[in-house]
Amino acid sequence: MSKALLKAIDVIETEKGISKEILFEAIEMALLSAYKKNFNASKNVRVDFNRTTGEYKFIIRKDVVEEVYDDRIEFALEEALKINPAYEVGDIYEEVDMPSDFGRVGAQAAKQALMQRLRDAEKEVLYKEYIEYEGEIRSGYIDRVDSRYVYVKLGKIEAILGENERVPGEVYIPQSPIKVYIAKVDNPTRGSKPHVLASRSHPDFIKRLFEQQVPEIYDGIVEIKSVSREAGDRTKIAVHSEDSNVDSVGACVGPAGERVRVIVEELHGEKIDIVPWDKEIDKFITNALAPAKVTNITIDEENKIATVEVSEDQLSLAIGKKGQNVRLAAKLTGWKIDIKTTQE
Repeated sequence: MSKALLKAIDVIETEKGISKEILFEAIEMALLSAYKKNFNASKNVRVDFNRTTGEYKFIIRKDVVEEVYDDRIEFALEEALKINPAYEVGDIYEEVDMPSDFGRVGAQAAKQALMQRLRDAEKEVLYKEYIEYEGEIRSGYIDRVDSRYVYVKLGKIEAILGENERVPGEVYIPQSPIKVYIAKVDNPTRGSKPHVLASRSHPDFIKRLFEQQVPEIYDGIVEIKSVSREAGDRTKIAVHSEDSNVDSVGACVGPAGERVRVIVEELHGEKIDIVPWDKEIDKFITNALAPAKVTNITIDEENKIATVEVSEDQLSLAIGKKGQNVRLAAKLTGWKIDIKTTQE
């Protein structure tokens, strides 16, 4: 068994990049566990594994005592003195044991340990690969759909799309291509692959889509300052550039609206309002309430409340259907917004 074992360890180290020391430690633990289970239940046992020859033996530590009550953990002083006259009560006697019928059990334990460590290593490699994609968009295809999740195949791994992470109105058909935002990658537990949580409703999904379509955002010339979204219906996005020669909104819209059109198509018609960010909050709130026209704004800095005046004919536009426009504007700016008509 020793030659085959060492050869297997060499192959795994070369092909999988797992250090020999990690493999040896896994084998030692497996051998020790198998020995205790089948031959000796004492806790005071260690395995002596020769990393050069592959040979191993078990060392049992026993307390030297006058009278033995449990020979698994105790050794008689009378017998100890025959071995070495220097022994005294309370000393530790180490006894070597290698059961003649342990060979098959040991070989099986070592094999299982190597296979388990190999599986764990493969999961660790997958985790390290996919943790780099956390916060990014990945393309895959829908593998299957059940009552709880949409399962998305992303290369060697499967991501799950929960109900809250889906877009209302979207239809998920198995084998269809799909883009998802990787919201979280959990480290794998024993017996499982990395747990990848995907989303299509996350506001950052919008950010990443714009990064893909707008070179100025990808290059850092235009910055997305904030996003507020009601997935499947409407999104507001605030953009800004420190370069006065760059039209941040125009860059996101693209020639003839082509850039934003691609994103809207990916979102199956979700409406997107692109507004310029401004460091002056009254101007930013005015922009955020577009397409409504604002007459006047009163700012309460302490409580972060803005009272916005609009003309009567702009009221419904400022509030939006079921309050959506003002709600999204409030999320975008981080301020509470009260809408009133000029008459009020």
